[in-house]
Amino acid sequence: MKILGLAAALAVVGSANATFTGYSVSSTTNGTYNMYQVFGNFDGATDTVLNAFQIHAIAGSSLAGFVHNDALSGGGPSTVSGTWNPQFVLVPGAFDSYVCIGGGTGFASGNSTNGDPGWGTSGLNQAGIPDGATAGVAGWFNSNPPNLQGRVGVSGQVLLASMVLGVGDTAGRTFFMKVGYNSGIAGAPVQFGEGLFTLPTPGAVALLGLAGLAGRRRRA
Repeated sequence: MKILGLAAALAVVGSANATFTGYSVSSTTNGTYNMYQVFGNFDGATDTVLNAFQIHAIAGSSLAGFVHNDALSGGGPSTVSGTWNPQFVLVPGAFDSYVCIGGGTGFASGNSTNGDPGWGTSGLNQAGIPDGATAGVAGWFNSNPPNLQGRVGVSGQVLLASMVLGVGDTAGRTFFMKVGYNSGIAGAPVQFGEGLFTLPTPGAVALLGLAGLAGRRRRA
């Protein structure tokens, strides 16, 4: 019994010490567009992302000009209309820009990602992401945390965004973003992490997030 009790205690400690380890970006191209998928990386087996927030561009980058190919863009590529709502993606794996806290795409997926008030009255239904420059204003969250949609996969990653640019668009855009996460257990304390990610050249993989991790915690 003492051994089992010790094992349980160690499990709790291990869960509490799980941390955000940075962002990673994968890129693919179809000859016309480059699609960048942004992942949050964690070292806990049950780490679960609750929200991503305060995203803003740095080093002369921009949060505009992304390509949408969804239900609001008329099913064709557009940089002036569209939505960041993952439920409006028309075809799985489509070269479309959207944000998410894990989960699938399309209406049937039931993805419960929503935008926070920083998006303004249009919410996720706009072509660009509002950028508060140094402060950052836009974020998104899982509106139904009990579904554990934001839990890490076997690779320890959670998909946070898909960003599509034309091949003629200059890559190397760099952004700052924060994430809130916990162990996936009801009532578990929320932890925060932050860092940078860059949209790399096509086919490259960027492992970033070395700009610092936040160890602040609060009770859910």
